[in-house]
Order: sequence, then structure tokens, then C-alpha cells
Amino acid sequence: MKKNLLIICLLALAILLEAQTKDNIKTTFQTSREWRPTIDNRADAVMVYGVGGNPSDKSKRISFEERVKSWRDRGYTVHFMTGIAWGEYQDYFTGQWDGKWHLDEGQVTQKGDTIWHGHMVPYIVPSRNFLKYLKEKHVKRVIDAGVDAIFMEEPEFWARAGYSDAFKKEWQEYYGFPWRAQHESPENTWLASKLKYELYYRALEDVFTYAKEYGKSKGMDVKCYVPTHSLVNYSQWQIVSPEASLASLPCVDGYIAQVWTGTSREPNYYNGIRKERVFETAFLEYGSMESMTAPTGRKMFFLTDPIEDWPRDWEDYRRNYQATFTAQLLYPNMANYEVMPWPERIYEGLYSVSKGSKEKARIPRDYSTQMQVMINTLNNMPVSTNKVSGSTGISALMGNSLMFQRFPTHDGYDDPQLANFYGQVLPFLKRGVPVSIVHIENLGYPATLKDTKILLMTYSNMKPLDKEAHNHLAKWINDGGILIYNGRDNDPFQNVREWWNLDGMKYPTASAHLFEKLGLETTPAEGEYKIGKGTLYIVRRDPKEYILNAGGDVKLIDIVKNQYENVAKAGKLQFKNNFHLTRGNYELVSVMDESVSNEPFTMKGLFIDLFDPQLSILSGKTVQPGNQSMLFNIESVKNKKTPQVLATAARVSDEKHSKGTYSFIAKSPIETANVMRVLLPSKPKGCDILNSDGSKPASALWQWDKSSNTVLIRFDNNPDGVSVKITY
Repeated sequence: MKKNLLIICLLALAILLEAQTKDNIKTTFQTSREWRPTIDNRADAVMVYGVGGNPSDKSKRISFEERVKSWRDRGYTVHFMTGIAWGEYQDYFTGQWDGKWHLDEGQVTQKGDTIWHGHMVPYIVPSRNFLKYLKEKHVKRVIDAGVDAIFMEEPEFWARAGYSDAFKKEWQEYYGFPWRAQHESPENTWLASKLKYELYYRALEDVFTYAKEYGKSKGMDVKCYVPTHSLVNYSQWQIVSPEASLASLPCVDGYIAQVWTGTSREPNYYNGIRKERVFETAFLEYGSMESMTAPTGRKMFFLTDPIEDWPRDWEDYRRNYQATFTAQLLYPNMANYEVMPWPERIYEGLYSVSKGSKEKARIPRDYSTQMQVMINTLNNMPVSTNKVSGSTGISALMGNSLMFQRFPTHDGYDDPQLANFYGQVLPFLKRGVPVSIVHIENLGYPATLKDTKILLMTYSNMKPLDKEAHNHLAKWINDGGILIYNGRDNDPFQNVREWWNLDGMKYPTASAHLFEKLGLETTPAEGEYKIGKGTLYIVRRDPKEYILNAGGDVKLIDIVKNQYENVAKAGKLQFKNNFHLTRGNYELVSVMDESVSNEPFTMKGLFIDLFDPQLSILSGKTVQPGNQSMLFNIESVKNKKTPQVLATAARVSDEKHSKGTYSFIAKSPIETANVMRVLLPSKPKGCDILNSDGSKPASALWQWDKSSNTVLIRFDNNPDGVSVKITY
């Protein structure tokens, strides 16, 4: 009977995972606006933002139902997105909903200041009353409009908040004793952070459970997603959020990894220098998001943004967009994308034409063309079994409690710019080692450590929230894993009242419990220890020491290199200054500065340069340090005798093949220019390019390239569609 029950449970789990990961939406975007010809980027789906819109959008408000209809009429699958920590909820705060003012439910700092997202839009302490309002006034209305996917974004509680009466009330209810000010002790900070974490865990569980149950009552299968920044970013920006723990909620169907220039340009330290490292940070952010969900099988969308929240110049936006875009594509198992947020600000916003210039203009034509070429590759981006170049098998452990120790600081212990995290990963990433991220919350999944040979770990910036993590680590080490523990274990959070010093346990530090479980004394000295078939190597330095000073990482590199080559027998630990991945027909390259050499990366072949708005044909490509490249490899195309679009700044549909003829429809936003490369078996005899009304688009032309057997086609885009008919 038990065996049959187990089989039934496993089958049910398989069905659940299949339902969570398989649907027909590969690309999406978010907007608070109704359909407009200037923002019609032709992704598979659109997330219409807010029942009342986006608080930052000052345009004339159009009802939610009208906005939904406008996108459906254009053939889009329509989903819904809103904030769970902030949003257009003034009717709640000003008492229009229940007759009571609720501005006292905002997040408040020690100085008594409310943290605002916008005018009359505070960051929220998510009370049960607010969640009741959110369900009744927003979620219900969305489902009534026939929308079956809900994205509740950014469950965020600022670390500097925690002083409002609303928070004090939640504290008393959760802990059973009066509120304590977080700035007064490390333990109070820890308790405050755990509560902030729990409040948004509870909020998402409550709202999503309601959405699914209400949807079911109407015969709908409502999917629920959490768009969220990475754990790397939330920790660095000093924000608390549930993050990886959401994997335990059956009502969560997936996530959006909100990584973009704005998050990835946050400075960090390396080799004693504090500066922006956009590509490297983005690579680690996407890695932490992949790690968070990979063992669960839940759907993940990767986000990039062609601009960012802060006003910069267009060239700055372009350069950093290329860096983050390349970083996301270096994860070959991830193939669902939010192609952009807020197309209204991308296509219609005014930004500086160059650094330091006061002149502002809309997006340059060449950049909008390049951007649209890039996002249209995502519609066809395959999952790949290929791996990014470099020595694999080195991972770094991180956990949700990274967010708990960031603010305020205590007893003079500081972790500048999350240096205790970056200190374990940048020394390897900068040497061309594609270091992976492992979430401590996911150690219970068998797949979590299956590809890890060496695990880098510290408790200087986080602590395990459950002792079970040590059981999993101990088994992995005994079975042959290599753990390199970096830490002095003298940060002030070692002594907070937690499981390792409660209920009869009296361990002086969190790591002491792990060491004892491995058969050692609770405070072992620095050195190498054989544990079963595996190895524990203890380094009595905090990881921040590896990067805050020039050359500080030499010892760590030497230890890991020796363990990798001589203990794990994993081959030579290869150091280089670049990453390269072949993904289907696409070649992705990033070359780093501050690395082992200043040599460029060179490829030979026959390529289309996808970062060039002219879609130039190249016989080779040289990428300099600090730059990225994305190429379409023409030589890798199968069925070269079949006409096909290889690269395009418009979404192609309605393809038709007949003898000597190839035709299709191309759609993209108005006021932008299309450029496309079409592979043909022979030189074309003609190319007819027409708008839907039969007129010829402006700037329409075509040009044959004999070396690549491609025809270059240009015309002004039209969201109603431009028909292209090629005879050959």
C-alpha cells in the first residue's frame, strides 16, 4: 500500500512539474499602457500592469479592462502584473475602501520617515487587512477579466525600516513579546529581518492561494509568478525578501529574474578597487536566480532592460545592455525571457544623447534596430546542452539570511558592498572560471550539488536557518565532495539566539555544529581534513579579505587550484579572460578586464554581427577586454537550401514556401527601422515589400550578399505588418 501511495505521489509531482514548466509563452513584457503602435514589440505575451496602472505613469488613465482588450485585439496573450510591496493603492491608504486611513502601514525608518515609492505610494507592511483589500479589489477583478496568469512583483521590505506601529503590531503577533529596536543589537536585527521575510512569504501565500481558488471557482487554472530581484542584489541593496523559500510554496508557479543594468551596475570590490562590473555582476545575479529554481523545475523568465530606472545617456544604456544581455544568454538551460519592462519609456522616453549632454532625444534609430534584433533572437533562443567555456564544478553557497546581516551594522563589523559574497566568486570569475551558485535552502534537492566538485562557503555574511542544511552538507562531503570553508567566525551575528544555541544546543557558532557533525571539534584550526571520501579545508579568513586588498586572493586561488587538480582530480583549473558559449546557431562571447591577460578573443568563420544594427557579414570577430559579442553562425545552419530569416528587427510570421518563392509578414513598432538577413539557396530575382494597405514602406530596399548567400532587407516597421515576397 505504501509503495502504491509513493508511486501515486511521484506521478502527481511529475504532472505538477510538467504543468509548471510547459506552456507556449516564451517571451513577455510589462506595460501599464494600452496598446499603442509605438510599443508593439510582438512578444508572445504582455503583462498589463496594475488595475489602476503604474504609479510612475503620468499619462491619462484607461480602465484595466480596456487596456486588456486593446492588447487582446492585437493577438497578445494577456497576463497581469502588480507590486505586492507598493502600487496604485491610494484608495486603501486614504480610506476609500474601508473608511479608515492606512498610511500608518508604510515602512518606517528609525528617524520616523516613511519610505515612499512615489507620491502617496509607500512601501507597505503587508497587514492581513491590506491583503484582503488586494484580493478583493485587484486580484478578483483581474480574474473576472479572464486573465489567468498573475505576476506579483518585488516583495520587498527595506532593511532600514522596521519602526512603524504596523510593524510593531506584527512583531507582537509573530513573536509573542513586545517589539525591539533593530539598531540596538545584532539579535534584534536578526529577529526584525526574519519577520520582514516571513511577512512577505505569508503575503504571497495568501494572495496566490486566493487567486488559484477563485480562478478554480470560475473554471480557470490561474498561474502565479513572482518577479523578483536576485538574492545578490537584494542583499547588496539592503532589502529583505522571501526569495528561495518561495520554492516551498505550491501556489508559486515560477519567477521573473529582475536583473538589468540598474541592479548589475552596483559597484563591488575586486583587487582592492571599488567600481562597477556590470557583466560580472549580471552573470552572478542570473546564476543565483537559476540556482534558486533549477532543482524545483519551476518556470523562470530572465529579464533585461535596454535602459534603466536612472537617467543616463543612450550610449551608456547600449553598452550595459549588451553586457547584461550576453550574461543572461550564458545560461543555456534558461530560455524564457521578459524582453523589456516599460516599452513606453524605452521607445517614447527622452534621455541624454551623450554623456554630460543636456540635449535629450528619443531612442536613436540604430539603437532601436539593434535592440529589436536582439529581442527577436529570444523568440528562437534554444535550450542547449553546451556549457560555457571554462573549468566547471566550482560553486559558492549562498542563502536567504544574506539579507539579514546587511543593516544596521554592529560591533564595528562591516561587509562593504557585499564583499564577503563577492570575495568567494570574483577571484574565479575574473579568471574565466564560470563559478556556479548554490542556495542553501535547496540542499535537500538531490540535483542541487550533483555537478559541484568544490563548494566555497562562509558564515561571515549569512547563517543557516535550519540545521538540516548541515545534514545535507555532511552527507555530500562524506560521499566525496570538497568543502572549502572561509571564515573567522567572529561577526556579531554568530551569537544571535538561533537553533544552534537553543533547545539544548550550545554551539558557539553556526559552523561549530557542522564541524562536529563532520567528526571534528567545534572550533578546528585552519587546515585540510579528510572526511569520509571527501575533504574539508578550513581557511580562517573572511572572504572580504580576498578582494578588499590588491592581490588578496592568491591564497584562496592556490588552495582551490590544488584541491581541484590533485584531490578532486577534475583536470587542470583553466584560467583565461573570457567566456564563450555556442548556443544553437548563436555564438556568445564576453572578454573581461582585470583578468589574467589583456588579449582579445578572436573567432573565425562566417557570421552575422547581431550587435551591429547593419547586420554586417563577418569572416572573423575580435572582442576586446571589457566587451561582449553576439554572432549568428551562418555555417552552422542546417537545411541551407531552405529560405529562412536568420536575423531580424521585426517579428516574422505567416511564412510561406513555394517553388522559387519565399514570403512572410514582419511586425514591429512604428517609428523604428527593420533590418533583416534572409538566407536563400540562390540570388534573388526580386523582392516585393508592401505595407498592409498596399503602399511601399519608407526606406525599403534589398541587397544581395554572395559570400553569405543572404539578402539584406530594410524598411520602416509597421505594427500592422509589412509583407515581404522574395522570388529566386
